[in-house]
Parts: sequence; C-alpha cells; structure tokens
Amino acid sequence: MDGEVEVPLPFSVNRLIEEICVQKLLPLPDAGARKSLSKIGEDSAIDVLKRISSSSTRIYNFSRFIVYMVNKFGSVADSSSSNGEAESIRLSSYYPSSPSSSSVCSTPQKSALYESQTLEEFIDSPCPVITRYYAPTNISDSGLSCSSLKDAVPAYEPMDQNFFGSLSASYCGSPVQKRLFSPSGSPTPTPTPTPTPNYKIRQQSLILAELEFRKLFMVYSYVGRNKLEDVVSEQDAIEIKSMKSSRMFVFEDWMWSHFGSRYCQLSDRIKCINWDSGKTHVYTCFVSCNGDYQFKGPSLDTKRTHLQRAIGDENVLIVKFAEAADMLTYRNYETIAEAGILVGLSRYHFFVFKDGGKERQRKGKEDKKRGSPIKCYFVKRESIAPWVDSDTFLMNYKTIQDVRCLFMHVHTVPTLSKYMARLSLILSTTIKLQVDLASVSIEEIRDIPCIDENGDVVRDDDGEPLIQTDGTGFISEDLAVLVPNDFQDAKYMKDKNYEVRINFPFAPLLIQCRLYKEGFAVKGTLLVNKKLKPRTIVVRPSMIKVRKDPRLSDTKSFNSLEIVSVSHKPKAAKLSKNLIALLSVGGVPKEYFLDLLAKTLTDVQTVCFDPRAAFRIANRNQHIDDSGLCIEMFGALIPLNEPFFQQRLSILAKEDRKGLGEGKIPLTESFYLIGTTDPTETLNSDEVCIILENGQISGKVLVYRNPGVHFGDIHVLNARYVKELEEYIGNAKFGIFFSTKGRRSIADEIAGGDFDGDLYWVSRNPQLLNHFKPSEPWTQIYSTPNASSKRPSDLSSEELESELFRLLFSTKTHSSAAGTAADSWSVLMDKYLTLQDDDGDDGEKNSIKKKMLHLIDLYYDALDAPRTGKKVVIPNNLKATNFPHYMDRKPKYHSTSILGIIYDEFQKCKNEKLPVQEIWKLPYFDTNIPDSCMNMWKARYQTYKQEMRDALIHNDQSQNNAANSVITKYKQMLYEASDYKESTRNIEDVHYEALAIYHVAYDYAKSRNDVAKCGFAWKVAGSALCAYHRKVHCKKTGEREITFVSSAFDGIF
Repeated sequence: MDGEVEVPLPFSVNRLIEEICVQKLLPLPDAGARKSLSKIGEDSAIDVLKRISSSSTRIYNFSRFIVYMVNKFGSVADSSSSNGEAESIRLSSYYPSSPSSSSVCSTPQKSALYESQTLEEFIDSPCPVITRYYAPTNISDSGLSCSSLKDAVPAYEPMDQNFFGSLSASYCGSPVQKRLFSPSGSPTPTPTPTPTPNYKIRQQSLILAELEFRKLFMVYSYVGRNKLEDVVSEQDAIEIKSMKSSRMFVFEDWMWSHFGSRYCQLSDRIKCINWDSGKTHVYTCFVSCNGDYQFKGPSLDTKRTHLQRAIGDENVLIVKFAEAADMLTYRNYETIAEAGILVGLSRYHFFVFKDGGKERQRKGKEDKKRGSPIKCYFVKRESIAPWVDSDTFLMNYKTIQDVRCLFMHVHTVPTLSKYMARLSLILSTTIKLQVDLASVSIEEIRDIPCIDENGDVVRDDDGEPLIQTDGTGFISEDLAVLVPNDFQDAKYMKDKNYEVRINFPFAPLLIQCRLYKEGFAVKGTLLVNKKLKPRTIVVRPSMIKVRKDPRLSDTKSFNSLEIVSVSHKPKAAKLSKNLIALLSVGGVPKEYFLDLLAKTLTDVQTVCFDPRAAFRIANRNQHIDDSGLCIEMFGALIPLNEPFFQQRLSILAKEDRKGLGEGKIPLTESFYLIGTTDPTETLNSDEVCIILENGQISGKVLVYRNPGVHFGDIHVLNARYVKELEEYIGNAKFGIFFSTKGRRSIADEIAGGDFDGDLYWVSRNPQLLNHFKPSEPWTQIYSTPNASSKRPSDLSSEELESELFRLLFSTKTHSSAAGTAADSWSVLMDKYLTLQDDDGDDGEKNSIKKKMLHLIDLYYDALDAPRTGKKVVIPNNLKATNFPHYMDRKPKYHSTSILGIIYDEFQKCKNEKLPVQEIWKLPYFDTNIPDSCMNMWKARYQTYKQEMRDALIHNDQSQNNAANSVITKYKQMLYEASDYKESTRNIEDVHYEALAIYHVAYDYAKSRNDVAKCGFAWKVAGSALCAYHRKVHCKKTGEREITFVSSAFDGIF
C-alpha cells in the first residue's frame, strides 16, 4: 500500500486504469506497474493503456501486462514531468492553524475555498472514494460522482490508514487521533501529519450543520435521491436553520411541504405524534445497484440494540444494499463499504453486518422486493467540518478495530466467519438489565460432556468433545427477579421506562441474554438457580463466544447484560408444511390433517354466530387483538352480533385463515417452549421435564425444533416429574428440560440444536401420539469440508477490513445455498409422500430418500455457513427442476400429496366473504351524557381523524408504530394513565367520557356506513366500556360482578 501511495499518476491515467479494471474485471495494478507508467509520461501512459483496453488478449496479471506493454510501446519521458505536480491541498487564510496543534483548526468562520473540482466532489459525495493520487485535473474530466459510483471504481485507501495526504488526515476538523492500545494499555494520542488542504465545503452543508442531527438527517431524507445543493439553496438552508429550535413535528411538516412532497413518495414521509417519547431513532440509507443512494429517516422504533444503546442512535447508520446483479455492482458496493458514507459533515464507516434472511423469510415475499436481506451498520468515525467537532468520542480511536474492541475483543476468534458472527451479537434487539456488573460475580463452570456406554467422552470428527449443556448457564434469583415475567408483552418492549423497573415479584425460569464484560462476549440462556449466592451468574465455555485479550486488560469496554427474551406462557402452536410432512412419514394419516383443516375453516365461517368458534378464534389470536380486546368483550357479555365485535372477529378469522394453505393449522395440546438442561442430572436420555402454567406434566410427548427436515427430527420422549428441580427454580414456569446423559445431546439430534435460546415444539396431542412412529435421529453422512481461513489477529487493519468486505458480499451465497437445498428437499418430500400414499415402488422411494438425506446434510451445513465459513455447493443432480403447485414456483406440477390437498381445500374457500351487519348501538350505553363531555370528544375526534390519516400514509412497520402512537395519545387523555386499570381518575368521569367517545364514533360510523370507524371507541375506551357494560348487566340481572361475567362462557367449552 505504501508503495502505491508513493507513485502518484495523473488523473486521466488513473481514470483509464479504473475503466480497464471495471471492463475486464481485473484487480488494480501494483506499485511496480504504476511506476513504469509514471516514467513514460502522461501521453505515452494513456497510449499504452488504450492499447491494453482494446486488446483481445486475455490478461491474467494486469501489473505484469502493463510492464510488458510499457517496455514494448512506451517512450520514457522527462522525470520532471512524469509524475505531474501533486495537487495542492492548502488550507486558506480563512482557517489559520491552531497554535497548539497543527491538526486542529480555528473555528471563527464557516467558509472554505477550493481549487480542485475533483476534491470538491469528493467532499460532497456521501459515498466518496479516497483516491491514491492528487494530480491536477480538468473539471470536465472529473469522474467522481456525488451520488453514484457506477461510472468508476477508483483505487482507494482505507479511511483508517494514516498516511500523508490521506483525506482522513487532511480534514481540518479531524480531532487528534488516539491509539487505543499503547504498551501501557491506556489510550494515547497518535499525532497525524498535517497537510494544508484548500477546498470548498458547500455553504448549505455548513449552514445546516447547526441543526440537531435528527433534523439534519430529515433534510437529507426529504431531498430524495437528489444532491442537497441541487434542491436546497443557501437561502433555503438559512430558513431551515432558523427552525432549529422548533418542535420536531413542526419541523417535519415544514420540510415535507417544501421538499419531501416534491422529491419523495408519500409512503416515505416520517410522521410521528410524539418525537420525544424516548424511542430509538433509526437512520437508514438505501443503496441501489448503480451506487445511487437515498436516506430515509429518522424513523422511531420501540426496540434498541446494544450498539445503539452504547454509542447513541445518531452514531449508527443502517445501510441496505439492493440485490447485486453482477460483479461490477459488488465492486461498487465494496467501494462504498470501504470509503464510507457522508451525512452532512460526518462520515460513517462500515462496522458490522447481519444477514437478515431468516427475518425476511418470516415477513414474506413483499419484503424480498426491498433488496438484499443483509443489513450493514456504519458508525460515525470522522468529521470534515472546518472546526473542532464536539462529538469526538468514536473519532479518538485510530482504527475501526479499536472501536470494535470496546464491545468485545473479537480479534481473538479463530476465523473471519466467526469474527463477524460474534460481532453481530451486538445487533440483537435487547433490553438492558440495570445492574452494575462490577458488583456481579461471573463464574465459569465446565460443560457436561457426552459419555458413551463405556464411560468415555464422545468426540466429533475433529476430535472435539460433544457436550450436553451447549449454551446454557445459571443466574441467581435476586438478579433474575429484575426481569419481569411478562417481558414478552408488547408494553414492556415499548416502555421507555422499562429499564428502571425493578423488584418484580417473580423471576422468569429462563433468560436468553448477551453478556459483555471487559472484552468477553457471552451468548446463551441463564436458568434461575435459587442455590446460587446473590449477584451471581454462572456461564459455561460453550457460552463464551469471545474471550478477553489479556494484553488489553486496562482498556475501556461497554459492559452490559442484555436481555433478548425470557420464558413466558406460550401461545397455541400451529402445524407447518415441514411438520405435516414429517408426521405423515411417521404414520399420521392424512385424514387427521384434513379433519383439523375442516374444523378450522368451519370456525372461520361461523365466527359471527357460533360462540364456541368465536371464542376459539379470539383466544388463539389474543397476541394480535389489541391485548385481547375480543376476549375482554366476551367477558363483559357484549353480544356476539355487536357491529364492531363482529367486524373484529371477522378480521381475526381472516388472520386465522391466512396461513392455512401453507399448512399453518391450529393444533390443540401443542406449544413452543425454550429449552435448557436438567440441573439435577436425574433425567434419563429419553426423558424430559416440562413445566407449564400449572406445573410439571407427565406422559409421552413429541418434541421437534425448526427448521428440522430429517425424518428423525421429531422425537418421542417421556415427560416426568422431577421433585428435586423445585430446589433450583422454585415456582418458575414455562420451559423444557433435557437430559444430560447419553452419547449425544437430544438438542443436537434435532437439526443440530442447542440451548442458547432455541424454541422446541412440544405436543401431547393424543391423536398424534397414537399414530406417530419415530425414525432414527439425524446423524451427518455427507459433510462439507472446512474452509481454510486466516486468523483475524494475523491480519493488519487494512487487510482485515478488506477481508470483511468480501465476506459481507459473499454472505448471500450461504442463504442461496440454504434456500436451494430447502426447496429441493420440499420437492423430493412431496414425491416421497405421494409414493407413500400410493404404495409406490420401494426402490424409487429409497432413491428419493438417499437424495433427501444428502440435501439435509447440505442444508444444515448451509444454515451454519455464516458461522463456520464452509462453502456449501448444491450438486445439480439434487436441485429441483419443477415444483408442486402449492410452492407457487415455476415450472410447476399438480401435487396429490397431503400438502397439495390442503392447499386445494384452502383455495376453495379463501375468498368467501363474511356477512356485514348494520351499525347499531348497545342499549346499555343509552344513557344521558353531559354536553361538556360530548362536545370535548367531538372536537378531539376531529383532531384524531387527521392525525390517524397522517399516520396511515406509510406502507411499512412505521405505519403501525405511528398509528399505535395516536391511539396511545387518546387513551392517555381518557385515563390520564396508560390504561383503565392504572387510571386514578374518578371512575364515573371515565365512564361518562368513554360513553361520549362511543357515541361520537358510532354516530360518525353510521353516517359513513363503515363499521371500521367504530374502532376508535373500542381501541381507546374498550376497557372502560367493557367495565361499564359488565357493571350494568350485573345490576340488571343480579349476577356477581367479576372480571368475567359468570355466564359469559356458558356452552363455549
């Protein structure tokens, strides 16, 4: 690298080199080749490069070919002119150097001069390229586009490299860099060479720099894909700056009306009622295939990652790349990743990425249209402001690796694949447990190994011991009790005050967590253990994903205990295509699944008049029903034909029906539980202990884990009562305990699972248990060879970043292989099921089974590839060429397997419409209401309608967040609390206002003949209306008033 920096070339020569590299897909030439070109002068060098460009000769080594062509056609020029005069980069007199430091500039004036158009464009570009040359250029020849890299892929240096003339050093406002790791272990300043740059920063950028960051980002967001200076004049910038003290919603409204409405789609508008709610501010940049970009945000989210929490929301930029179509696109992306992205006067650099393929798969096909599932996280690393940036924390570290070490000493892991897999732990959505880790004793105990019949430790093919306790440890009760048992409830995820809540009376059974302390990174589950001394956490070696570098013992770190999830009451489980297929292979007749489907479809069709069907659907879908509003209406004895009640049940029925064609059929006596191991070590290898709401259960159960596809991935195990377990967990609930005995962990037998947070499907459905016959557990037959990989600690900072960029854009290969294997397995399974139903030829079935076993091994390897680094390739003879019709892929054939039949039955009734009722009012609500109440809520309702219209302009998750914010606002107005049960207002006043809301909303709904308009009353005042209806009903009938009226469930069960 240093050699290349010492050989500057004229811009025209460099540009031609870059064009050849792009045209012929070649790496950039080395310093020797550049030196040969520099000796023959600009004109001769251009002539040589044009000959190379037009040559049809296949080039294997670009550098050697240049030297060969120079020797053959070049003529040596005068050395004084060969190198060209380096472009002058001098700071103008407007910015005299600080007398105390040559690298820090004085700050009186925010104006700068420039001499180089190329450098001017570099500064303005959000995706700049740090070129290795500083030669004078003609303005018309400039190839560095502000918002696109599609015309060139320049040679570039990493931002962290410290060399004379690099822009990271020449920014006048760059703070004095500090080295994180000095011999003494403490950060020490690293002096930076100080050239004298002379460039112009756009006046608009200087003016807008006075805005708080979220407002500044909104400005860039609302100019769409345009350059800021093309649509925002200096006068506009001054006017925008004048609003720096305005409320955020006022600022957004002005920006939208003046810019956003002209340059953005309506769905891109960032509309929020309460900008100061304490929610996470998310800043996003979308990059298209040609290198164009668009900012979007800030959007508000109820969730936060450790990365955002540790360094602040505004220091994190999420970058999403479109699906790359060719190698040139990948090169463009690598250029952006290495050069960084400029937002205002702050430059963000690549930090970590995470493959969101599984998340995108859950969200469905619509989300796939948005591009690559890979999310990159860039962090703020430097400022180009011509004054001292007050926010210098992340800039005070010399390399990006130094910043990563603040989270964990990730360079100690053995491979590059594990490097990024471990670092991406900081991207998990978590809630921080407010505990001082300095006062917590963190102890390490051994993993329990797998032991064979002779008492010997069982080892894998690499000689490593197999373990029973992979990913699970312990936590003392006093720490576990700090986490609320209903952590999964949305109100805790959305409550900005959650992190100061303590002293909840019950500890959750299991806590899935991430623990960061002094360079260590721990991932796994912690089982509550009453036997531990207070303030103690016990971890195992299998949980420690990154160990501390002893050389960095005195350096700063972001210590934290982050909670991902906790064990909780499971909702009713549903079947899936994979489960139906595996259960069918195990002997469950197809008639059983068709009966389940018919029953569910009957519930959907009779939901509006059958109380049993209505209750079943309402109960199954409480998690999407405004915290169980329909169940609450059942309990208040609201008539089933009440207009809103019926409409709401219809919506839930539609949701219940949505996945039926894909095999998502509700199943009784089945649920998902988080898994761990038996701390008493009393369970035998075929036994489990299962704890539900009413305690431990006994009897045979089926156990499975997604995404298992092997015939033996469904186990039949014996659930038994373990008395000794109560000494550890007390009354904690909801989990499944596996044995620590035997040759192999049961979890590992089920699709290679472990106990770091995996959920296990458990069923004690008597019909399934009666029919199902298990197969032999999965053991790997076809193993993908381990890929060779360099140790991160053996690489320089520049080499490490280069390798990570390549890893970033190769991740798609892993998900592609996994997807291909899964689809091909589905096709073979469909054929296998068809042959099984038709008593087909055993020879053909065995041939199909052999292919499936090969695919299963490849599939499991591909799922682990981002962590292991294995290069999984699906052989052509295993790839599917046509697909069953229910997979919605072409070319397709009509399947007669159980999965095809389920799909066809669903298609017959999917478009059936439910009856529509006229809008009428409940007689219990026909009472006198003070005029003041009615008038107040009529006025509020008018405001509500406008606010809800604004909230619903979005077409993504932000729409739901914005709409929920509006509802929350009006609930607060009514209750002066978050909900009815927490209100301290006079109860009669609340009831009067709730009735006023009801009548206002229903009158408007009747005038529009739209029952959906009734929703305002129930979503805002539902609990109060139910309480009032229950009270009046009990008064009229003499029934005892409880949470649910005693007759509400008559005949339902």
